[in-house]
Parts: sequence; C-alpha cells; structure tokens
Amino acid sequence: MHSSKSIYLDYAATTPVDPRVVKAMLPYFTDKFGNAASLHSFGLEAKEAVETSRKIIADAIKASVKEIYFTSSASESNNLALKGLAWANKDKKHIIVSAIEHDCVLTSAAWLEQQGWSLTLLPVDKYGMVDPKEVQKAIRPDTLVVSVMHANNEIGTVNPIGEIGKICRDKGVYFHTDAAQTFGKIPIDVNRLNIDLLTASAHKMYGPKGVALLYVRSGVRIRPLLHGGGHEGGLRSSTLNVPGVVGFAAATKICLAEMKKESARLGKLRDKLIKGALTKISDSYLNGHPKKRLPNNANFRFSYIEGEALVMMLDNLGIAASTASACSSPKLQPSHVLLACGLRPQDAHGSLRLSLGRWATEAEIDKVLKVLPEVVEKLRKISPFK
Repeated sequence: MHSSKSIYLDYAATTPVDPRVVKAMLPYFTDKFGNAASLHSFGLEAKEAVETSRKIIADAIKASVKEIYFTSSASESNNLALKGLAWANKDKKHIIVSAIEHDCVLTSAAWLEQQGWSLTLLPVDKYGMVDPKEVQKAIRPDTLVVSVMHANNEIGTVNPIGEIGKICRDKGVYFHTDAAQTFGKIPIDVNRLNIDLLTASAHKMYGPKGVALLYVRSGVRIRPLLHGGGHEGGLRSSTLNVPGVVGFAAATKICLAEMKKESARLGKLRDKLIKGALTKISDSYLNGHPKKRLPNNANFRFSYIEGEALVMMLDNLGIAASTASACSSPKLQPSHVLLACGLRPQDAHGSLRLSLGRWATEAEIDKVLKVLPEVVEKLRKISPFK
C-alpha cells in the first residue's frame, strides 16, 4: 500500500483506504452522484446506497438502522453526543468523563462546564484503565451522562465498558463511548455493553476520511448541533457524503469478515514488537495494560530521551510512528493520557506509539527492532536528561 522503502506504523492516527473500499466508492463520485435528499432517480439511487450502508453498519454493532446517524468525523460525533444530550436534558447538570478521553471529548466537556454544567474527571490506574467503582462513586442524582472511551487511542488500554454501562443503566444515566479505535477491530454489541451513544470513524478502519457515525439508542433525548434541511432524521443537517458512507460500510464488511484472523495476526506482531523492544533497550517500559490492550497497539517510554526527536529520527529512516494522538502531536506537550496514568512529565515526554495494521509485516517489525535500539542509543548520547 505504501512505499516499499517506508514502514508505516501509525495506523491509530489513520489507515490507508483499502483498495476494495475505493472500488466500492468510485461509482458514487461519477455515475451514481445523486444527492440522497433529492426525489428523482439519481437521488433515490444515492439514498438506497446510504440506507444499505446504514444497515450494514447498524448490524455490525447490533443496533437498529434508525439509531445510526452519519457525521463528518469522530470529533463531530463526540461533540454532538455530549452537547446534544446537555441541550436536550437541561434538568441534569452533571457530566462525567474519564481523564484519558480524546481531546474532542475533554474540550466539549470543558466547554459545557463554562456553560453551567458541572464536570467530574474520572481518574485512571497506572495502566490507563477506568475502575467501574470510580464511576459508581462519581454518579449523582443530577448526573446526565458518563463518557468513557472503549479503548485509548494512545496507549491501547481497553476499558471495562460493559460494567460501566451496566452501572449507568442501573442508575438511569446515559452512557456514551468513543469507539473510534475499536470499531472494526474488536466485537461491539451495544445491547450487551449497555451503550446509549457510540462514536466510530471510517478512517481508523481502512475507510475514507471525512465520514463517521454516532449511534443514539432509541428513546435517548438529544438535540442537533447543525441546523438546516433536517437530514439524518433531523439530528444532523448537511448533504450526506454518499461515497464516504458507502466506503464506511464497505470497510465495515471487510473488517468484520477478517476481524478474528487479523486480530490474531496483529496480536502476534504486537507481542513480538513489545518483547523485542523491552529486551533490547535498557530503561524501556510499556505504557498501557500488558494484556487488556488493542491487538495493534504498542506504546513505549524510553528514559532520558524526547519522543518528538525519536519520531523525527525514525521518520528520516523511513519509519512512521508517533508520540501521542495525531490530533495533538504538534503541541509538544506531555501526553495528558500518560500524565493521568501517573507518569512524571519528563517520563511522559519519552513516549513512542507504534500502531500496526493490515499491511504491517513481520519483516517490518524485524527492521524496527534493529533500528529502534540504535536510534534510542544515539539520542541518549546527546540527551540533556541523562
């Protein structure tokens, strides 16, 4: 998929679009270009494609088609979930989110706090995991929603969202989960996991950028962010990105069909990478849970060096990696996720995320395990921290 000279290990930031997905999308740019809101045959053809796609995606999480709303991004879906709930339920003025959420959840929650809602940030343990008992403790009579991500985008820790969802359900509190990193990678059943609202994004699982979804359980009261023509059941006005929606569904079908085999393959590569790096590099540590983590995520910290310098040196050698999430990587600040896990800022700065995907190979992992120790050693020699 990418240049034979380069090794792409930043799949958690974005994935290449699978050629099979591109093939499914192409007719909807040219021959089947209709607006899904139009009443003529071109529009009806586009609408049919959208509704077929909606069914594929709804079935993937055991939801009803009426509960799937297409958006432009996971950031939009997360904003819509929190703000839309708050505006529709102004009698409940308390929101709970975990300290390791994506920036778009944390900043949406902080914005609502400025508008008069009260906000509780849930702590996490050293692995970045939310304890369901902490959720139970934090819920008050005026709590509206708890938002805890399914798996963390930086360190890969998978949260016990089924337990958290049950606590929320028993207390009559809405439960939202950001599943951008898990949709298409691990099974999701919104009923079994007691999820009321769920966010997912196509470009994290070999679909196109610019299309995502928000699942909203029937009966949940929510208001729109965008007003206009009343698209998506009145919840999200905007002309639908038909090729994007078709691509999202095609990517979903492929991920579901290949999930079991691909998870096992990636898990083996991930474990080889983790074991190799920790064995070959002194003063190196794994961030995130050693077992309850995404099959494609390896996040390390190396003492005495800066992650940004490490990422740039690896890039010069043809290896694409990251220090944190792509959305916040230009900030050059220690990761809020690692700080929430209890790391000191200087330790959090020395982090490296290597995320694997569909075109990652064992030969590439071998090359990384040869290059990475050399690069870390070089940086340590010139480090002001040592």
